[in-house]
Amino acid sequence: MRKVLLVLLILVAGGLIAADRLGVRVAQNEIGKQVAAQYSLQERPDVTIHGIPFLTQAVGGEYDHIDVKIGDWTDQGITVTDVRVDMRGVKAPLSDVTSGDAANVTARTATASAIVPYDAIQKRAPKQVKSIAPKGDNLAVELTGTVLGVPLSGSAVVAVKPTGKGIAVTPLSVGSTGAPQMPVALVRRQLTWLVPVADLPVGTRISKIEPTEAGLRVSATATNVRLNDLEQRQPK
Repeated sequence: MRKVLLVLLILVAGGLIAADRLGVRVAQNEIGKQVAAQYSLQERPDVTIHGIPFLTQAVGGEYDHIDVKIGDWTDQGITVTDVRVDMRGVKAPLSDVTSGDAANVTARTATASAIVPYDAIQKRAPKQVKSIAPKGDNLAVELTGTVLGVPLSGSAVVAVKPTGKGIAVTPLSVGSTGAPQMPVALVRRQLTWLVPVADLPVGTRISKIEPTEAGLRVSATATNVRLNDLEQRQPK
């Protein structure tokens, strides 16, 4: 009898686990469809609902952590890569998820991040800028040409800062091979440029920039976000 009960318990547990995993796949697909529709994305984003068991979260309509990987996203003529949205404290009534209604799906916080490739940054740079690489919290750029009639063949260190219009790139120091360092004040205007990436998919302004080998990792965090709010910023 004990063996029979043990087998039954194992079968019941296995059935619950199977139902749990099936349920999470259905929910992830539905959320992915909703995000794709809001952004007019050609491909459905990869959605991961964290936490086990899923069914307990689904019945309660509250999820601790949901990841959405959008991939590439183009806005203002600039394509950023590895776009992700990390949502915490998500409230999504089960009836709404299954019916495809996003009106009542909210997140306590939503942090979007993306990589702005260096080639996209260089396309907006002055013609004297020939290459860009990370240098701590700043960027190192190689310069060739002239600025204010002074020949350049060296490097500069530039700072990156989020603004309401995009990422501002401003020189901190400018040097030229075989010549003394040039006063930054003399060349600041000629070597300053703007990359028009100001917002990310959660519809909030970029607040953090981190140089990496692949490009600038930018992020933005919004609070009390509705999934329908994604409509506020459509890709161009």
